[in-house]
Amino acid sequence: MKLSRKNLIAEYRRRKTDIKKRLKEFASICKGSDAGIFSELCFCITTANANALMCDKAIRELKRSGLILNGSCSRIKPFLRGRVRFHNRKSEYIVGARELFRRGRCVNMKKLLAMRDVFAIREWLVENVKGIGYKEASHFLRNIGLGRDIAILDRHILKNLKNYGAITKIPASVGSRKVYLAIEDKMRRFSRRINIPMADLDLLFWSMQTGFIFK
Repeated sequence: MKLSRKNLIAEYRRRKTDIKKRLKEFASICKGSDAGIFSELCFCITTANANALMCDKAIRELKRSGLILNGSCSRIKPFLRGRVRFHNRKSEYIVGARELFRRGRCVNMKKLLAMRDVFAIREWLVENVKGIGYKEASHFLRNIGLGRDIAILDRHILKNLKNYGAITKIPASVGSRKVYLAIEDKMRRFSRRINIPMADLDLLFWSMQTGFIFK
């Protein structure tokens, strides 16, 4: 059964101030240091098939210890173990991403994000950073204030898109570029119809399910 879009819009009005405040906080990250931006990328690497709160805790501890910028895989793993699924692989992804941006084999963080086309940035991330797919790249870009017109298609978002009639069914997987972009476009059109921006809609769905606004 479809849920009421009028109720969704009313819920957005109640939460709008807090949502906008959170999005403003995200935008400040992009203006900060490369280290802060990179830490957010690492958070998004860890969140695939994992609890976001536990991933955030692990990344915060890695930042405090200095290991997120300098630690080897063997030193990073203990912080992820028990909190992040596939912690061995994801510790390797973190180190790999760090070396990719550090050693001049590609552009650095700030130069990458200076590209005007957020969709081109996302494509670059998907093609070059191991552990980053369209969902993770979109999550990262939203979390640093660049996700106004892109979707983070996790299972919670897909469920809500179906419940509110934006899509007719939830696909078995959104891993392919074609499927991801097709559903993203449907979410974009839905957000325009109800006049709730894409980034706001994601946080609205999250907060309605959990009771709080996170990232």
